[in-house]
Amino acid sequence: MKVLVVEDDKAVADPLVAGLRRNGIDTDHVVFASQVLGAAQSADVVLLDLGLPDGDGLEVLRDLRRVSDVPVIIATARGEETDRIVGLELGADDYVVKPFSVRELAARVRAVARRRRVDAPLDTGRISVDRNRHRVTVDGDEIDLTAKEFDLLAVLAEDPGRAVSRQELFSRVWDPVWVGTGKTLDVHIASLRKKLGDADLIETVRGVGYRLATGST
Repeated sequence: MKVLVVEDDKAVADPLVAGLRRNGIDTDHVVFASQVLGAAQSADVVLLDLGLPDGDGLEVLRDLRRVSDVPVIIATARGEETDRIVGLELGADDYVVKPFSVRELAARVRAVARRRRVDAPLDTGRISVDRNRHRVTVDGDEIDLTAKEFDLLAVLAEDPGRAVSRQELFSRVWDPVWVGTGKTLDVHIASLRKKLGDADLIETVRGVGYRLATGST
């Protein structure tokens, strides 16, 4: 997943971009309103500030909605109810008022991306994950997973071969502010590997997290 951060304040943009990347989110950054339409073409989510040096963010949102349905989260210091209403009515998917925590924003990014994501089954070749039917098959045979095992596999299957950090897995499968032990994740992964029937399908990336082996294709 790639996020486009539209923010002209370097003191805000730099830690925001760094924080999103620490949360496993690929991030690009632009400063000017004139850059948004072009840069948004390769983005999965846009984080849009309203006060930009060459234009108003609401006008940018209006222009963006004419050509794209990419999810947009307005991230701004404008907290008045009127601003919120206008932003949402123009097509924003969420509205966050500064200051905000990067962890919360990362969770909101993933939430709007999930809501907009096409719910076609994730098919890696050997493994198929159907989120609508909550159904998983391996080599054509259906397997029974718990809710957490299913969610873990779905995250890994979104991009086989990508190393998904432990922090991202906790954030997306459990809670953005998870305070449990790391052992919980390891236990669920061990159980998932057993049910898949091939432990090598989920690889451990030492010091990072886990990935679905590209050999699963």
